[in-house]
Amino acid sequence: MSSEPQAQSQTAQYRKRTSLDWEAGARFFEYTAAANPQMPQMPFVGFPAALHQSGDTRVIPFDLSPQLGMSWPATSPNLMASFLRINAMETLDTQATATSQLFYVIRGSGKSHASFGAIDWEQGDLFVLPMGAEIDHKATSDSALYWVHDEPLLNYLGVQPGVPRFKPTLYRRERMVAELEQVKNQPGAGERNRLGILLGNEATPQTLTITHTLWSLLNILPARVTQKPHRHNSVALDLCISAERGTYTLMGPELNADGTIKNAVRADWESGAVFTTPPGWWHSHHNESGRDALVLPIQDAGLHTWMRTLDIRFVV
Repeated sequence: MSSEPQAQSQTAQYRKRTSLDWEAGARFFEYTAAANPQMPQMPFVGFPAALHQSGDTRVIPFDLSPQLGMSWPATSPNLMASFLRINAMETLDTQATATSQLFYVIRGSGKSHASFGAIDWEQGDLFVLPMGAEIDHKATSDSALYWVHDEPLLNYLGVQPGVPRFKPTLYRRERMVAELEQVKNQPGAGERNRLGILLGNEATPQTLTITHTLWSLLNILPARVTQKPHRHNSVALDLCISAERGTYTLMGPELNADGTIKNAVRADWESGAVFTTPPGWWHSHHNESGRDALVLPIQDAGLHTWMRTLDIRFVV
């Protein structure tokens, strides 16, 4: 008796099972009901300096994943931000499955060791490292660092970093301050929408950003000055480096007819604190104090600039 019909039947059953498995994940949506899906929005949140001013040596993550509807730690859809607190003569290890890691020294001094080598740092220095190298940070004095990386983006894509896209790069405080002073003293500088220096990298000649995914601006807000609103599609994770009482940001998704922000929320600046600026929100900076203020926003604008989706706009 031939076994051919039985074989054909088994093949048909296998194809049927395989087809059902492949089709099980398919979904169909009417276009107008799904073209602009209602997703959890990026919240406006502040993280005070008190988080890193005392306590044990530790990583202090800004995890907003519950608000964002994400199943992995994240501060924004693409980025994770944290404070590092390191007591004097203690060591803290950090590691992220990321293509870009940025560290800014809020206070203190020390040395960081990675597979790329070692770097000495002190207050006001900033450095970026590629890929997800494990890093040992040893403080020689009470220290706090601001740490931002793009691990959430890689988690969403389901990938691991494979090739370093830039070299480890150090931005010393003295050099940044000198560059900022040059910009501040240029003719017409006070009329600009922002007054600062974008930190670039030799590896990003098109986007002019600090890494291929990250963007960083050292922005000075002079005493008794208002910087008019602008907006962009990138999320900003803003570190206030220094500010006196009466310095703040107003932000919101819409403008009034006169170019001010409609129904604005207010983020008061505090030295060593961080606040988020949601994507697409207009935001203006205000300094009603008698001293200049400094802010360091870190954004996923390296990625947006490369994608041609930044869509930055200014109130003139």
